[in-house]
Amino acid sequence: MKRMTKITKLALLLLLIAHGLETAGEDISTISVTSVSIATKSSSNTRGFLPKDGRLLFPIGCYELPKEDAELKKMAQSGINIVCCHNKNDLDRAASVGLLGWIPVPMQAGSSESLREKIESLTTHPALAIWEGPDEIVHNFTAWSGLYRTKGIYKSPDEWRKQTPRAIEYSEEQARQIIPKLRDSIELIRALDRKNRQIWINEAAQSDLKFVRQYIDYIDITGCDIYPVREGSRDVAILGDATDRWIQVGRNQKPVWMVLQAFSWSELGDYYGHKTVVYPSFAESRFMAYDVIAHGARGILYWGSHYLKSSEFRQSLYALTSELEALQPFLVAPEDQHAQVSLIEMNRDLSERGVKMSVRNADGEWIIILVNEDDRTYMGVEVTGIGALDGRDLELLYGVEKVTVEKGELITRLKPFEVKVFATSRRWKTILRAGRDFQE
Repeated sequence: MKRMTKITKLALLLLLIAHGLETAGEDISTISVTSVSIATKSSSNTRGFLPKDGRLLFPIGCYELPKEDAELKKMAQSGINIVCCHNKNDLDRAASVGLLGWIPVPMQAGSSESLREKIESLTTHPALAIWEGPDEIVHNFTAWSGLYRTKGIYKSPDEWRKQTPRAIEYSEEQARQIIPKLRDSIELIRALDRKNRQIWINEAAQSDLKFVRQYIDYIDITGCDIYPVREGSRDVAILGDATDRWIQVGRNQKPVWMVLQAFSWSELGDYYGHKTVVYPSFAESRFMAYDVIAHGARGILYWGSHYLKSSEFRQSLYALTSELEALQPFLVAPEDQHAQVSLIEMNRDLSERGVKMSVRNADGEWIIILVNEDDRTYMGVEVTGIGALDGRDLELLYGVEKVTVEKGELITRLKPFEVKVFATSRRWKTILRAGRDFQE
């Protein structure tokens, strides 16, 4: 290691003191770069989950913070456990109904005095759970439509996809300015936040890998937003593909949170050009949630509900979040690695996605989640490797099917884009049923 300058030594000393590390008797010039990196990475062991009252929660979140306390309470009662907050008052309101909050932070501005004051003013609040970095930060200086439509930086709408010299030059210039400031802000937050809260950045589904990888080691949680239901398009199975991509972006080491659709594109205004009101049905919203869970997502959040004009669609979302909340012990439990799913079918198209599965055990109780990602019926769905369940009955939650596991096997059928959740007890059903029949 090259000899450290006096300024570097001083900066490192202050950083170590901020973290409460003992340096007495140690020559600071011998501390390695690896040890310095502690300041940029969280040592949190919550794996993307939310610590609350001594236990971990699977995040079920919403970007909307209702203005009316009654609506906020209804949101909390529906199973949502974290909401977007911007200040102490917001956190106080969230706490009053038992919710946690996350705080968006303009980390792209660097480690300014205003950032220090913001962090110091909030870091002791008991409802604060997560720091959020700038939304879609890489997408915004690479592929965002506004670079052409409103800012005039690109001369055509597809410059980023075509990788024109102008697009490459602009993106590289922006990255040189933004990403070092992003890192500096994260280092400041790590130094000031004694509770070592996780830091999360949400991106667009296709945000550029090269630039995201330049900050990925500095954050704790990654993921993306993706909203596939609109006029002429209902490709809900793309959610699983997006989840897989972001797990890979994080090198299979970062928890992934997926942000799902809570609006109709027609409600977002003229910019996007959608005139027809199209909401996901309850079945589609349910599919998207279980699909990302089956692909390994560690959290689900909903965006766009502050634009909502349909109380019926909102009710359908609350029915779903309530269903997920009832499964909390399983959603934070590890996947069973022995179980496998096979399709015993003729004329199988190898280009089809197939069936995704998640098997989880919590204190002797089990669930098996099956998600048919194809627009076809599978008549021979076989789950094997579940010998621990031999002789036990499994009930289909929100259905009438009942199966007994024999020889470590479960056999069922799945209709197109159907979700089945089998459990060792019906007590894992939610009592909030209104909205489950919602159709677009």
